[in-house]
Amino acid sequence: MSTTPVIAPEAPQAPGPINHFARIIGVFFSPTATFEDIAKRPSWILPVVLMTVLGAGVAFVMNQKVDWRDVASKRIEESSRAANLSAEQKEQQIAMSAKISPGIAYGFGIAWPILQALIVGGVLLLAYNVIGGASARFGVSLGITAHAYFPWILYSLLFILILYLKAPGTVDLDNPIATNVGAFLPESTPKALMSLGKSIDIFTVWTLLLISMGFTAVPSLSGQSMWRSRWAERGFSPDTMLSSELLV
Repeated sequence: MSTTPVIAPEAPQAPGPINHFARIIGVFFSPTATFEDIAKRPSWILPVVLMTVLGAGVAFVMNQKVDWRDVASKRIEESSRAANLSAEQKEQQIAMSAKISPGIAYGFGIAWPILQALIVGGVLLLAYNVIGGASARFGVSLGITAHAYFPWILYSLLFILILYLKAPGTVDLDNPIATNVGAFLPESTPKALMSLGKSIDIFTVWTLLLISMGFTAVPSLSGQSMWRSRWAERGFSPDTMLSSELLV
């Protein structure tokens, strides 16, 4: 009596590395796997370059659509020192502000992405290594931070769209998109409370979630398995939570 040989099942192959462009999509739709890959093979140049190019694009559109003289005039009139300025002094400040504002817009749009990644990445590295018990390298922290700010690409694109759709002078440059609590508060709200409301923003919360997920993917971070198990016990993962937020 012959017997049929039993063929052992092949061991599942480990997933391959995620390329730099696939990480852009992965941050939005599969952040856990994406940040695990970033923790193993950190990179930050592509996200910083994309954010820099987009920042320059936002500055270009702003300089085309925003009347900087009007912006300066409104801010001076709303300031507490407006009553102490003569008409000539106001005009001098308005002219100076209108002259330098286009350059400031370009400088901020181009320089801020790399400065943001370096500063925030350094602060988070210190916090997670000292307080969280991690032993992450600066390159890993920089890669996590640079990719975690990808949601602001959507914010910038929405801002450009609003600049094109709204009439000049009607866009609130301090709070152009109604994605925060401050956008729904009355104008009579105290400044301190208004500032707090503006800080409670969908994109800010989204970014903080991604940063947390990114550092959780660092193997040496204590509490990693506990963090994931708590999500699993509730029947969902951070990926599904962020995907649901995208669909809202």
